[in-house]
Amino acid sequence: MKALVLEKVNELALKEVMTPTEVGANDVKIKIQAVGICGSDVHYLSHGRIGHFVVEKPMILGHEAAGIVTAVGSNVKHLKEGDRVCMEPGIPQPQSAETMEGIYNLDPDVQFWATPPYDGCCSEFVVHPAAFTFKIPQHMSYAEGAMVEPLAIGMQAATKAEIKPGDIGLVYGAGTIGVMCALSALASGCAEVIVVDVVNEKLATVNDYEGITVVNSLTQDVAEVVAAKTGGRGVNVVFECCGVEAVITRICQHVAANGTVVLVGMPVEPVKFDIVAAQVKEITFKTIFRYANMYPKTINLIASGKLNVKPLISKTYKFEDSLKAYARALEANPSDVKIMIEME
Repeated sequence: MKALVLEKVNELALKEVMTPTEVGANDVKIKIQAVGICGSDVHYLSHGRIGHFVVEKPMILGHEAAGIVTAVGSNVKHLKEGDRVCMEPGIPQPQSAETMEGIYNLDPDVQFWATPPYDGCCSEFVVHPAAFTFKIPQHMSYAEGAMVEPLAIGMQAATKAEIKPGDIGLVYGAGTIGVMCALSALASGCAEVIVVDVVNEKLATVNDYEGITVVNSLTQDVAEVVAAKTGGRGVNVVFECCGVEAVITRICQHVAANGTVVLVGMPVEPVKFDIVAAQVKEITFKTIFRYANMYPKTINLIASGKLNVKPLISKTYKFEDSLKAYARALEANPSDVKIMIEME
């Protein structure tokens, strides 16, 4: 079969690899139909590593995907050939303490697509555990199915935030994950979400969503906007999605007393933090790492039409044009949210 392989830093190839043939009793074989390009894919292409995850041998890219089931293992009851599905890309160890506690995303030995040393899913076929394969309805496109993965991060953040109906939210960063957090916060009950960035093109990607107010912090005063929206009290929940030190060190400034901050972005270096500023407001801090048990709810939201991800698909390329798709992703066009690769 054909697959998109990262041969080494700055070298991609669409090449023939072995087609997976063995389908375990608890697995399904899937013909891939759509794969989204994630920032981590681009980072591995450009740098060959993310933290201690180092590309040491050729690796198939891609972890946001949807497709069609073509074979099922003997123990699989909830899926059948022909089902349209999307796949959660992390496979935890079944007996790990974290998996047994239901926090399988924190299993240190999770096998995550396109995270060294594990291959991803930008290929014609994959074999995947049925437990992490989810049906999508007929009216939901494969591209929307692939969007479930990044949106699940936003859903994890919104769930951790314990949003109450009518809350006002604030999101720092209008990149892909910031957008996903903003939409998830609205879907979870926020009456309004303020999205802050310094790039107008990024802010424009969410400007048309009802309930979102965009702020360019280079030209607008965030404090004034927050005060106007909250009667001077501050927002109930903040999602930090840019990993910028200057934002994190001042994160308490716009939070209401007893508010919550969810740290989503990952700073490159350790960040100093004013603990007293948080204490005097009794702010709760939470962190997230990927997601757990978010796929069914995320699929439901997209399928219902309550959360529309279609406007976030900036450009679609055919599988044979995958190199062009990654060239576009490398350009880091500020108006791009998601570049999609379609197999057919």
